Amino acid sequence: MSKLRAAARSGRGLQQGAGDVRKSPRRCRENVSSHKDVLPPVSAQQSAYHLFSHPAEIEAFRKNLLAWYDKCKRDLPWRKLAASESDTNRRAYAVWVSEIMLQQTQVATVIDFYNRWMQKWPTLQALAKASLEDVNELWAGLGYYSRGKRLQEAAQKVVSERAGQMPGTAEELQKLLPGVGRYTAGAIASISYGQVTGVVDGNVIRVLCRVRCIGADSSSPAVGNRLWDLANALVDPARPGDFNQAMMELGATVCTPRAPLCMECPVKHHCRASCRVEKELEFASRRLLGQAASSFPQAPDLEECAAAATGICSLCPPATEPWDSSLGVANFPRRAAKKQPRAERTATCVLERRGHRREPEYLIVQRPSSGLLAGLWEFPSLPWGPEQKEKQQTEALLGHVQAWAGEAVARGCLRYVGEVGHVFSHIHQTYVVYSLLLGGDPEMASGGRDKELERPAFRWVTQAEFQKSAVSTAMKKVWKVFEQQSCEGRGPGKGCKRKRGADPLHAGQLKVEADCSRPLRQLSLEAFLKAPTGE
Repeated sequence: MSKLRAAARSGRGLQQGAGDVRKSPRRCRENVSSHKDVLPPVSAQQSAYHLFSHPAEIEAFRKNLLAWYDKCKRDLPWRKLAASESDTNRRAYAVWVSEIMLQQTQVATVIDFYNRWMQKWPTLQALAKASLEDVNELWAGLGYYSRGKRLQEAAQKVVSERAGQMPGTAEELQKLLPGVGRYTAGAIASISYGQVTGVVDGNVIRVLCRVRCIGADSSSPAVGNRLWDLANALVDPARPGDFNQAMMELGATVCTPRAPLCMECPVKHHCRASCRVEKELEFASRRLLGQAASSFPQAPDLEECAAAATGICSLCPPATEPWDSSLGVANFPRRAAKKQPRAERTATCVLERRGHRREPEYLIVQRPSSGLLAGLWEFPSLPWGPEQKEKQQTEALLGHVQAWAGEAVARGCLRYVGEVGHVFSHIHQTYVVYSLLLGGDPEMASGGRDKELERPAFRWVTQAEFQKSAVSTAMKKVWKVFEQQSCEGRGPGKGCKRKRGADPLHAGQLKVEADCSRPLRQLSLEAFLKAPTGE
């Protein structure tokens, strides 16, 4: 039996040296010699099988990973800025913006937003002077809108409280900046300042869990702490920023959640999950070749945690979740089942009027400054109560719209457009979309009683202004459905000439039926001669 298994059975683990990675000094050059390639003592419930057995293995892991990164890393704008910017303060800001944008968002989506952001606000000082409205407008479509707000608030705090100087360590970054957690602080500090500190995000969790066969719930505090210990022990003291980016790059491009590219992995020889898959395949192939049972053991000789069978090791998967050979290395990591998003319905009305130049304008209302989609703009909307029937909801929406219209609106004027689905992180939202076309004086529409009512901020915008406003992706979906309905009847290959956009007060352009339910459209000669449907 190997020394490693013996140590695991007896509860002994590798001991940490005198230095503590988590308390390392700020600069890389100051702490290269003090960095230790070992981990804190293993608890009685954690086997040493899940650690790295020797400093030489850690060194080989770093060397292989960094060589691969230097050759295969993606060309990303924030990496260019981090590599070319000599001013550490500006470099930290550039990295910070990228890390906030990349939270829960794919790299391909972020690139364009990042380039436009850095072009508009290249420094902390520039961002601190921007309005929240401008920030929301640029962020619109990126999702998780509170990130942009916190980024601006943190920039203002750095300018007002620290004279524009970014905090220089992970500990200070996490303590002083709103919206900056342990991972983001570690990424900024290691990439911008060379602080020898690891990072743990979703990609790094996946790599570490597979490399060391950690099958327990990775979202649990105990497992999370062990992953941070591993990351801090592995980080290269000479190139901490590059190493952390290499770990994330490996998880994003090679060690993917499904169908990982194990044959292309630069650290596959250090991966216990990969080793297990290879041995299982070898065992299966020997059986297929019909070798005698006496020529090999009844079970594959796999490297496994010696404490796993007893259920003592808190880093191993529970006995109720055995290894699934069909998944291979994708057995790791294992997470608790996600809570399903709750279903909600909201009634939304696209309220339209003719502007002073007879151009169509649409009412948008600003959401509260806190909560979901804080500070963004939307069409007038009302939550659809779980017990409300459709008739009750339309009546409630009509009353809500009535206050904005500034004139009496018949029930038949409210037209049903369709439904739009949008999934937020915790809500599956359905927007039931209606439209309402006002035909009165623009001065009357939502203008007669503004001073008497306490309303959120609102404004009338053209189609082009709507597209440039800080509206959510969900509202853009609502607009698309509304626009598609307005363009019904156009011929193939023709542009949308919206009859609804014409002046309802001028004969020959748009007429409204007596009940206001649907505008009549002028028929082309081809449509006039076409036989009615159903004959």
